Amino acid sequence: MKKVKSERVKRTEEIKLPQMLDFYPLEDEKNTRISLFFENLKEHRLTTTKCNSCGKLLWPPRIICPDCMSDELEWIDLGSEGELYAFTEMRLGAPLGFAEDVPFCIGIVKISGLSISARIDNAKYEELKIGAKVQLKIVELEDGRVFYRFVPSK
Repeated sequence: MKKVKSERVKRTEEIKLPQMLDFYPLEDEKNTRISLFFENLKEHRLTTTKCNSCGKLLWPPRIICPDCMSDELEWIDLGSEGELYAFTEMRLGAPLGFAEDVPFCIGIVKISGLSISARIDNAKYEELKIGAKVQLKIVELEDGRVFYRFVPSK
């Protein structure tokens, strides 16, 4: 298994974001029933849920299968390497808290049969290619929350 990249990020803007506008969700058990997703990210594991009744792999992780309405779900690892399916570059109109990051790339990553939307770090738009391999990157915020991104594989 390849080593997952990790980076601590600091928001450079001095804007105190209201919870409804904060891009990064509250991740503890008190605030979300998928808190295990974020606990797994802290261990550098990208995971999701799979329905034990109908076998559907779910993204984003769920607490109930939208196909068969079963709550018999299990957590599975998705791995750390995917393939870039589509991408674009954010140049204007970035969400609050990300304006100083522009330009940055966003892509659809195919991983374990799923299509996941994610930011693509350490990449310039003109250097990316459809089908390129990308590696999971965990982003750690100063307040302890985590999220996922991808970076081009070397």
